[in-house]
Amino acid sequence: MKSNNIIFVFLGSVLLLCSCENLNYVPADQMSSSTFWQTEAHAKQAAVGMYAAMKQPWCFGMEFTFDMCTDLADGISPWADVSRGTSFASNSSGVQNHWQYLYELVHRANTVIRNVAAMSISQTTIDQVTGEAKFLRAMAYFRLLNAWGGVPYYDETCDINKEFATVTNPRSSIGEIRQHVIDDLTEAIAKLPVSWDNSNYGRATKGAAYALRGKVYLFNKEWTKAIADFEEIVYNKNNNYGYALHPSYEDLFRLYNGKHSNEMIFSIQSIDGNTAGYALDIVSYFGNKATMRLIAGNVIVPSTTLVDMYENRDGSKFNWDDVYSGFNAGSSQFRRNLLSVAIDQGSTVITNLLNCDTAKVADIYRKRDPRLCWNVITPYSHYLGTDAGSKPMDKEFVLADPTKGGSPMEAKAFIRNSEGWNSYFWRKWIPTGNLDGYWGEYSRTPYEFPLIRLGDVLLMLAEAYNENGQVNKAIVEVNKVRARVKMPELNSGPAWLAVNSKDEMTQRIRDERAFELVGEGQRYWDIRRWGILLSTVKNATDIFGDLMYERVYQPRHETWPIPLVEMERNTNLKQNSGWE
Repeated sequence: MKSNNIIFVFLGSVLLLCSCENLNYVPADQMSSSTFWQTEAHAKQAAVGMYAAMKQPWCFGMEFTFDMCTDLADGISPWADVSRGTSFASNSSGVQNHWQYLYELVHRANTVIRNVAAMSISQTTIDQVTGEAKFLRAMAYFRLLNAWGGVPYYDETCDINKEFATVTNPRSSIGEIRQHVIDDLTEAIAKLPVSWDNSNYGRATKGAAYALRGKVYLFNKEWTKAIADFEEIVYNKNNNYGYALHPSYEDLFRLYNGKHSNEMIFSIQSIDGNTAGYALDIVSYFGNKATMRLIAGNVIVPSTTLVDMYENRDGSKFNWDDVYSGFNAGSSQFRRNLLSVAIDQGSTVITNLLNCDTAKVADIYRKRDPRLCWNVITPYSHYLGTDAGSKPMDKEFVLADPTKGGSPMEAKAFIRNSEGWNSYFWRKWIPTGNLDGYWGEYSRTPYEFPLIRLGDVLLMLAEAYNENGQVNKAIVEVNKVRARVKMPELNSGPAWLAVNSKDEMTQRIRDERAFELVGEGQRYWDIRRWGILLSTVKNATDIFGDLMYERVYQPRHETWPIPLVEMERNTNLKQNSGWE
């Protein structure tokens, strides 16, 4: 299999490896060697426990929420302190939880590496499981590196069962942590297979390790090394990896109930959309109040910045002034007069168009890069939600003027924002209706979620080419991504598609990453490594230009603070600059 998705078929039978919400870690080596660490099946079960830790919300199970810390999304949870900068501190619960769950994954991987090495099973199995463990350990340390810089390093020689009270290593340097990550991934590449059979669908592969190592090199500006790793899997240099862009961008984010894609290089598979299954909780953050009787909804919403970034269908830049003269400089009331309608008090019909040409407004969004309307529910478009009894029901997103009529009610015909914001809504990741009965619980979104996919790798390869002075090669990779959604290729004719310099191409790549990867959590780590966090930290405003909330930037926000509780537990830790 080319796609890597996590199928937790063993969790019910392997109690000690089940994920824990309170981090009361139960080391796998506490089990008697007479009952565990004996068979090939035990080795596989141990590997499943690592994946279970990896997909926990505070580990990698909420990657999509990081977009709210960027210019692409606005929200109230779970990263409000990081996003707004107003209370971002070493006692932040999100910062502390991410640190602890990442180290949970590290210690589980260490436990597996240490114990599997001594098992009387085939060397092939030992190598494969060790490769998986080193891949996942590298994932954890790479995130720790990107968030905090140098951190304490623990490998398989650290037995958490024996040393729990004395795990007090000082911080290793940034360079040392990065080298450990590279070393783990290099070994994973050597040990992991190119693919697995169907019964092992979901385990890390050689291609995933190449992709992640290439990303590590990219983040460190080692362009030539990044190019070599990305080319390995894009151009099948030494193996036939079989990765390919999914034919439909829209369908790529609606893979469920056994549907898979060769675009997925390493991803989390959510199994079963009902309470008995295993699935990521995406809808609780991205859904609207008409999504499967969601109680709150709209915790994170697409930003106006994101929506305005999307190009016209011909590849030219979108500008509101081209549609409505004076719109950009106009007051919020000026914009309301152009975009709002009146609805009845029962929230069932539009009663008066007022000054709004709803067909024109709808076309403002529809006649753009198609990824806009696949990712975002835009004004005067429809969404198949559910009624109060969770039966499928068509909903429309209207900008209703409450002074001229009623307000939207999700139980009826129109979508409502629970925060009272006049914001956009997500379409990406949001199931329609109840998926013909497959989906029955809003907190369990049954879609496969990519941590690494080919579309991302192509754009990273383009970036490495461009930074290495190979602009024409960079254009080729970006055009592959644009061709999938039938957007015109760069350098294909009109002046607005021309790329005249490396700097122009840099901006093209950054924009394309926003268009393509929004809602997948990549942007936050991108803008930090690009050094543009300051320029992208802007106040959150709604469709009419009204303030939703303020954002504050401080230089210390470029690196997260070591959690206060960790400083208290480990007195050998030194705090990051600006957070002392």
